[in-house]
Amino acid sequence: MSILGLAFSWWFAVPVLIFGFLGGLGLYDVVQSSHSILRNYPVIGHMRFLFEGIRPEIRQYLIESDQDEEPFSRDKRSIIYQRAKGVEDKRPFGTRERVYDSGYEWLTHSVVPTIITDHDFRVRIGGDRCANPYDASIYNISAMSFGALSANAIQALNIGAKKGGFAHDTGEGGISRYHRQGGGDLIYEIGSGYFGCRTAEGRFDVGKFRDQASDPQVKLIELKLSQGAKPGHGGMLPASKISPEIAEARGIPMGRDCVSPAAHPEFSTPIEMMEFIQKLRDNGDGKPVGFKLCIGHRREFMCMIRAMLESEIVPDFIVVDGKEGGTGAAPLEFANHMGMPLVEGLTFAHNALRGAGLRDRLKLGASGRLVTSFDIAKALALGADWANSARGFMFSIGCIQAQACHTNCCPVGVATQDPLRQRALNVTEKSERVYRFHANTMKALAEMTGAAGLEHPGKFLPHHLLMRERDRDMVTGEDVYPYLPEGFLLREEPDDFGYLKRWKRSRAASFKPIDGTYV
Repeated sequence: MSILGLAFSWWFAVPVLIFGFLGGLGLYDVVQSSHSILRNYPVIGHMRFLFEGIRPEIRQYLIESDQDEEPFSRDKRSIIYQRAKGVEDKRPFGTRERVYDSGYEWLTHSVVPTIITDHDFRVRIGGDRCANPYDASIYNISAMSFGALSANAIQALNIGAKKGGFAHDTGEGGISRYHRQGGGDLIYEIGSGYFGCRTAEGRFDVGKFRDQASDPQVKLIELKLSQGAKPGHGGMLPASKISPEIAEARGIPMGRDCVSPAAHPEFSTPIEMMEFIQKLRDNGDGKPVGFKLCIGHRREFMCMIRAMLESEIVPDFIVVDGKEGGTGAAPLEFANHMGMPLVEGLTFAHNALRGAGLRDRLKLGASGRLVTSFDIAKALALGADWANSARGFMFSIGCIQAQACHTNCCPVGVATQDPLRQRALNVTEKSERVYRFHANTMKALAEMTGAAGLEHPGKFLPHHLLMRERDRDMVTGEDVYPYLPEGFLLREEPDDFGYLKRWKRSRAASFKPIDGTYV
């Protein structure tokens, strides 16, 4: 066949194939019964599903503004990327914030700023009953389990934490081989599944816990009651997703679904909870022991405080997680409408502890969308001693907010167990970005602290924070989130925020309400 004949045959065959395919597709669309759109609009109706599939990317890259939070704005993501890469993070031409709109916040500054040369800010965690206290950075990696994150992501985070001298929370999935390879300081989180320290039936195994706690990498032991993104919700890891490495870290068998119950099976009352904390302390190699929760029924938190007073068992720390915290997967209703946001939860916990005279006996951490130096300064002003971040550090290792964490198809290898996808994440390069993000954020916090005339970020107080309650109306943090007097609950002094009312309805013997009113 001549070249001309061959070209003519292809010119004729290609349209026939295309129209044949479209014709067959159209015929199928007309007779199928699953999609109404395709029955009425065969072939062209598929464009609707195409655009629906790429809608998040279209919005993120072409439509949303730099200030739209979906859930993190481009402005915030950009500053994390810049600090992680060690490139210029300054901006010309002034702020793009609408400074006269309701909700705008700022810090007051001094005409005699302080020069701070050392931005390695630390806080000592560990009370008088703690043999091995820990001098923690005031900014650490929040809880993210191996399994939710890839092996490469865990290694990069931990190596970066090792270089920067800050801590890496393991998440409730246990201590994996990848946490150990990095050599960084670990916060060993123990959830209701007791992963890494459980019996075959899923109960707490004190011997296995003792082995985990004795690891020199473990610096803090954290009992997880709930997390902000899905408080009060258990979970299940299907057998199909359990790899040998995940089974090794969690101490679970292959081939069986892994269940994390919503409540802890080892305790059911406030007193029993404190006794369990003491059990962790007695077998925890003298390391600080505390718990993490998202504030729900405020009376229940006061039940815990009463149990601390009655049992004289006071945790070394409490971490308050805001409902704006992230997760790999949560029911929409839980993510949107369950749990207390960080500002209100932190303020409540701080003042409730002050009211019971316990605030000076433990440290208070905060987590929930804290990614800039202003976020950290605000949390410290409202009562926290340190801050944790998960998604901030995820961005530092390359997360692009694709929000595909639950699909195992993370495009940058952060939140996936797919070995091909996680190859994209270079551990050596990304660990440097983790280190730089932390260091540059602490440097920025030092500059803000100095501008306020303070020597340490821990000196920030509510009166340093100002905000617009309504358009053009300015209030101070001291007006909205005041520190209530030490011991006011013990003295049963009335307050304007409902603390005493809940205090009188709380008890150490049970989380259940006396009068049937839970809040």
